[in-house]
Amino acid sequence: MVRESGSAPTAAGLSSRDDILNAARALIGEKGYDGMAVSDLCAKSGLPASSIYYHFGNKLGVLAALLERTFEELHALFPSPSAFDHLAPLERLETWFTAACKSLDERPDYLRLLVAVAVGPQKDAEAVRATVRRIRDNAHGSWVDALTPIFAPDGAEEDKALVEELAVLGRALTDGLAVSNSFDGVSYSSEVGAFLSLVRSLAKARGVAGA
Repeated sequence: MVRESGSAPTAAGLSSRDDILNAARALIGEKGYDGMAVSDLCAKSGLPASSIYYHFGNKLGVLAALLERTFEELHALFPSPSAFDHLAPLERLETWFTAACKSLDERPDYLRLLVAVAVGPQKDAEAVRATVRRIRDNAHGSWVDALTPIFAPDGAEEDKALVEELAVLGRALTDGLAVSNSFDGVSYSSEVGAFLSLVRSLAKARGVAGA
């Protein structure tokens, strides 16, 4: 498949690119990145190797593009804490986290992909590391946004440090649930109540209004 320089991508070109990325997502979930061969991508997508090399250059290029698309999909799927600014701080966190976990239950393959990438040597490739960093920084930023009105409404440095620690914990919780979901069938939503109880207890211990 040859495209003239400067021409707009055709519908067929966009479709074949998406077909390859969809195949890669399924194969990485089944075999891991290292276990996925270009021949597997060809069989799964129904496209020749020349299409894969044309769109992505090599197998690592497929992974980098898949992670970039995953970032865009996650950004579109996940609610922002700011969408619930009309609620009291603790209720705002609860509503946001509940909605986020519901989204993850609907598409658990998103975080499974990140976990699969995290355990392989490909995580050190610059194209992969940069996109994974963006995804994780975005998640961390959402946690900070959700927790700040509860624990650091006045911006005190000590309180902001606590928010940063809790944001790391919250992101680690969803990381761990990706594994539990894959191996044990544990849903993300099933753990919302327990985590929020811990947050409420900590808020109460720190004298947060409404806790």
